[in-house]
Amino acid sequence: MLSDFLLDYLSIIIFLIIALGLSCAFVVVNLILSPKHPDPEKLSAYECGFEPFEDSRMEFDVRFYLVAILFIIFDLEIAFLFPWAISLGNIGGLGFSSMMIFLFILTIGFIYEWKKGALDWE
Repeated sequence: MLSDFLLDYLSIIIFLIIALGLSCAFVVVNLILSPKHPDPEKLSAYECGFEPFEDSRMEFDVRFYLVAILFIIFDLEIAFLFPWAISLGNIGGLGFSSMMIFLFILTIGFIYEWKKGALDWE
C-alpha cells in the first residue's frame, strides 16, 4: 500500500523537496550576499514619487480612481478571453457570437471613455 503510493507520487515528492530546498537556499544566499547599506530614499515611508501626506483627509485626485476602474474593466476582459479562447472549439457559433457581442460592447465603452478624455492625463 505505502510502496504503491510512493511509486505513484515519488516524482512529485522529489519535485516538492527540490523546490523547497532551492527556495530556502535562495533566501539564505540573498540574506548573506545582499548589501546592507540602505540609502535615505529606501528608508523613506513611500517610494511612489510624492511625500507622505500631512492629513489623511486630504482631497485626492479622482483621476487615480478612474484609472483604477478602467484597469479593472479591461483586466476583466482578459479574464473572460482566456477561458473563451481555450474552449472555442467546443462552444460553437453561439459562444463565438456572444463573445463578439461582449467585445463589441467593451470596445464601445472604451471609445466612449477615450472621447470623453478619461484617458488623458493633464
